[in-house]
Amino acid sequence: MVLGDLAQGRDNNLNLIRAIAATAVLVSHAWPIALGGETPEPLSGLTGRSLGTWAVDVFFVISGFLIAASFSRRPDAGAFLSARSLRLFPGLFVSLLLVAFVMGPLVTTLPLATYLNDPDLSWFMIRNMALVSPLYTLPGVFETNPYPTVEGSIWTLVHEVVCYMGVLAIGLLGAFRNQRKMAAALGLYAVAWTAYAVFGQGLHAKIDALHRLSQPFAIGVLFFFLRDRLRMTVWAASGLWGGAYVFAGSAIASLLQTAALAYTVFLLAYVPRGPLLAYNRIGDYSYGIYIYAFPLQGLMIWLFGPMTPGMNILLSLPITLMFAILSWHLVEAPSLALLRRRSVLTV
Repeated sequence: MVLGDLAQGRDNNLNLIRAIAATAVLVSHAWPIALGGETPEPLSGLTGRSLGTWAVDVFFVISGFLIAASFSRRPDAGAFLSARSLRLFPGLFVSLLLVAFVMGPLVTTLPLATYLNDPDLSWFMIRNMALVSPLYTLPGVFETNPYPTVEGSIWTLVHEVVCYMGVLAIGLLGAFRNQRKMAAALGLYAVAWTAYAVFGQGLHAKIDALHRLSQPFAIGVLFFFLRDRLRMTVWAASGLWGGAYVFAGSAIASLLQTAALAYTVFLLAYVPRGPLLAYNRIGDYSYGIYIYAFPLQGLMIWLFGPMTPGMNILLSLPITLMFAILSWHLVEAPSLALLRRRSVLTV
């Protein structure tokens, strides 16, 4: 069966896959948080990518597919920007408030008045909401931890927003209504990506990061573009992974790995049915897990002292899941409901 037929409606395993990916980021970060920033994360030596990197690629692959689908269904710039903003910023804002003004005052080594009057406290909120130049530390917070930062995951959000803007740009140019324009847009991206890979690597850390993260996002968009031609089978997935293994270490290794990952993600998202779909009834906790995990993992180190990565996972995962559940039901879902009400009123 082709991907386009399987991807009809919302009966899929994408929420579950994203929740697993967000948990994988938590697991991966337990190594540097517990043992220090230079500690190799799981899978780094085996695959050349850490477990966290694989998980973030899952997010970007899914995002590319769903964001392309969203604009294709409703090619309206205002609605697109509203939807992306209400999904991203309310949950982030509340998490930053809790970290800066609840956790921070409780754990800082500074006197409370000094902490609250430190300009970095305001900049923590402003810069992290702006996404462009995040601030990962708070005054006097976690200074004795092996990895003395408060935030460590939100750096990817600005790159996701840039990818969103890319979809908006090609959408406004009519790419979602014209297959030739979409093919041209993806072709130009491929040329630009390859040119940077050959000539631009090391130019700037943020551009390097966008170059890497835009690849899984663009492959997600490509899967949406090819959805009515792309047959989903276990044999095809196996073939892609086989190709990625054979060409490991070559110039196309990264591309083949990401393509194999994307195909597998959509195969698992749309083919298995039955009890797995029940997860959709409880909510989408992936974003909450992603934004709360890092500060809460650091808090476990501050509270209980030196520990193994496994112990950090064991202590931080339940409380992270609790905050993610609260974030979904009290902040994220109500924000998305506001968007749906606005859509009804403007029809």
